[in-house]
Amino acid sequence: MADITRRLGWRHLRGAPAAHVRHHRSGRLVHDGPGLSFWFRSLTATLSEIPVDDRELAMTFHARTADFQDVSVQATVTYRISDPAVAAVRLDFSIDPDTGVWRGAPLEQLGTLLTETAQQHALDVLARTPLAAALVDGVAAVRERISAGLAAEPRLPATGIEVVAVRVMAVRPEPEVERALRTPAREQIQQEADRATYERRAVAVERERAIAENELDSQIELARREEQLVDQRGTNARREAEEHAAADAVRAEAEATRTVRLADAEAAKAVRLATAEAQAAREVGEARAEAQAHWLRAHADIDVSTLHALTGTRLAENLPRIENLTVSPDVLTALLARLGTHGGDRS
Repeated sequence: MADITRRLGWRHLRGAPAAHVRHHRSGRLVHDGPGLSFWFRSLTATLSEIPVDDRELAMTFHARTADFQDVSVQATVTYRISDPAVAAVRLDFSIDPDTGVWRGAPLEQLGTLLTETAQQHALDVLARTPLAAALVDGVAAVRERISAGLAAEPRLPATGIEVVAVRVMAVRPEPEVERALRTPAREQIQQEADRATYERRAVAVERERAIAENELDSQIELARREEQLVDQRGTNARREAEEHAAADAVRAEAEATRTVRLADAEAAKAVRLATAEAQAAREVGEARAEAQAHWLRAHADIDVSTLHALTGTRLAENLPRIENLTVSPDVLTALLARLGTHGGDRS
């Protein structure tokens, strides 16, 4: 929209670079071009503003396929006004000299023209295409057909319109049909998912089995090694017992030998001691016998009365220590007779 300001009955227009302005005064073209800026009088001026930038026209329309299925087409047509002078003549791009607003709706008319033309070509190609083919290849086919149809449409160049590009975003069936069409695919996808899940579970089970086998092999190997360890420990224990037994036997033999030697030494010592004691006893006996013999030889020549007197004296000396005294009748008779004889002699 042009920018128009007022100054003392005059109007000043300042256009945009993408807007082509045509100024007629009294039927004569005074200004013509994009991005213009000029003064004018509103009573004698006729202004037209034609956009020359690229415009996007989005469109959505319904069509029917060869198998009588309704589809919706979403497309976008990019166009621009290549000949502003022709477009200004064919369409009403005049603007209000006071506000700069279009008096009519030229872009809506242009959009209707492009939409109907594109829809006509799209309907034509979809009417000969089954639904399945339209859903698979319909986007490219519709785009090519719309592009070719718009390029061959004589009214567009006659209106100063140039089509830059055509894009078709989607060709979609009705929601019920779309759900029905999605069902087999979903089932197939679900089957693929189930198969993948089954395969994944099978792989997991196989891995678990392998892990279990590895664990079992490890347990078997561990048990075998424990058995070897037990056998080795038993062998070591037997060997240690044998070594202890051998050591005990050596110690017992040494102890027995030492005991025997000690016994032999004690026996020899006892024999020597007994021999010495016997020798001493024999010597003592011999000495006593010799002393007794000497004593007897000494008293052999002594008178009997003297012996009796000595006996009495010895008896008197040992009276406190004599506990029992046995005197035979013969000795007593002889002693009394002796005492009587000595008594008569004294009288």
